[in-house]
Amino acid sequence: MAPQHQIRADYDARTIVVYQAYAPAIADAALRAGRFVPPFSFHRMTWIKPSFTWLMHRGNWARKPGQERVLAVRMTRAGWEHALSRAVLTTADPAAVAGAAVHVQWDPERSARGTALNHYNIQVGIGRDLMRTFADDWVVGLTPQVRKAASLIRAGHAAKTRRLLPAERVYPLPRELEDRLPAAA
Repeated sequence: MAPQHQIRADYDARTIVVYQAYAPAIADAALRAGRFVPPFSFHRMTWIKPSFTWLMHRGNWARKPGQERVLAVRMTRAGWEHALSRAVLTTADPAAVAGAAVHVQWDPERSARGTALNHYNIQVGIGRDLMRTFADDWVVGLTPQVRKAASLIRAGHAAKTRRLLPAERVYPLPRELEDRLPAAA
């Protein structure tokens, strides 16, 4: 039986893909530049999610206002793991959470139809102190996602949609990070 809390992601030897949803102006500027640029805000926390279907559920398949454009953000695994090494669970002591450079929380994984599954995946909030590092050093590529899959979901073709979903598998965390990221009680 698989652990109830595990990071599942699309990754390779050097990078991991995380997802973010934006308003068109932010996504279009980032795609044109090949990196995050204004109107992207470098002064507030940004949440990244390795679960494509969780983000699709949260943003109603790119129909929620301000989340109409979904980007697949390919970032370095070194950056991902550095962020996790600085993370504090959002359920921790409020003072620890307030002072943390990175916040994490475990959310129920979702099916393509949005049904909550019986296991959890991670959501990571990169704080403003690390925003420039995230955007300038860790992000190695941005691509638009979702349009075809979203249209299939809206038409009721969940089985066809599943074939378009990214291949997400268990991410092999170093032991020290496993110990640092216990499941929320």
